[in-house]
Amino acid sequence: MNFKKLVVAMYNKGQNEAGPKAKCDIEKFLAADGFQPVNFYFQGNRKAKLMSFKQSWWDIPQTFAHITADQVFFQYPAFNWRTNWAILQAAKKTAAQVFLIIHDVESLRQQRPSQTYRQQEIKFFNQTNGLIVHNSKMKAWLSQQGVLVPMIDLQIFDYANPQPFVELPYRGSLCYAGNLAKAGFIQNLRVQHQFYLYGSNPAASYPARVAYQGSFLPAELPAHLKGNFGLIWDGDQIDRCSGLFGEYLKYNDPHKTSLYLSSGLPVIIWKQAALADFVAQQQVGLLVDRLDQIDSLLDRLSVTEYQRLSQNARRIGRKMRQGQFIKTACQQILTV
Repeated sequence: MNFKKLVVAMYNKGQNEAGPKAKCDIEKFLAADGFQPVNFYFQGNRKAKLMSFKQSWWDIPQTFAHITADQVFFQYPAFNWRTNWAILQAAKKTAAQVFLIIHDVESLRQQRPSQTYRQQEIKFFNQTNGLIVHNSKMKAWLSQQGVLVPMIDLQIFDYANPQPFVELPYRGSLCYAGNLAKAGFIQNLRVQHQFYLYGSNPAASYPARVAYQGSFLPAELPAHLKGNFGLIWDGDQIDRCSGLFGEYLKYNDPHKTSLYLSSGLPVIIWKQAALADFVAQQQVGLLVDRLDQIDSLLDRLSVTEYQRLSQNARRIGRKMRQGQFIKTACQQILTV
């Protein structure tokens, strides 16, 4: 079978939360643009490592054996290094060009202390024809580490959102969605404005003005959002984003940002986050150094100013709902 463009991804079959949504959405948007999807799966359990041997030596090569393509876009990473390399090598035999759509750079996240891992990841990236990376901060870091292939900024992840835009009167309320086990800062938060929480692993109790609203599937969650702003923050501290995931914010595009904006909600984001540049340029939210600045910031914000931020959020949200960011990035990487 001959295809012009393939989009390849590996999914965790047992993951029912927001984890696979970014990959699924990219596949959906690119399929509408004429890409042929090729998918592999793994179970997130003890057998997964053993199964990856079979996938790497048989399933992946056999899937690609009868396919030819002009370009393959691989949504990186897969399950482990064995499957990453298996997909890359099989794709290179199949296609004239192989590009990566980067979802996570583990050298910047869980494996940040490991120089060996970083060297392995950079070597992998340099085996391709180019990368679609999150933003200019990630691009600059990868260049400093030795990535030599062309790179294009995605800017921000698209988000297939079937729900109407959120419409609420402005009261200065906030919301936060995510794995609440990683959001220790909430226990140290003291806000005068209403703060709504969504996600898995809630605590037994929360400070005043903080209200847990439940956990929902990604397609349903936008229908339940109540806040006027979506918060992007990580770690245990309120004076800075801390820990590995807090540091990662300096380089990555958190997918919750796309959830908020695709719902028509402006955001509040850490000033040192990589996406703060996009938020400021597009005028879709507010930047803060510390969470204890939020109350005074919201108190000073007029309804007119909020409506302007909200209109801009909807403008970006409409683009996200059509997959414009990934479609544009795929077109650009073919011309550099």
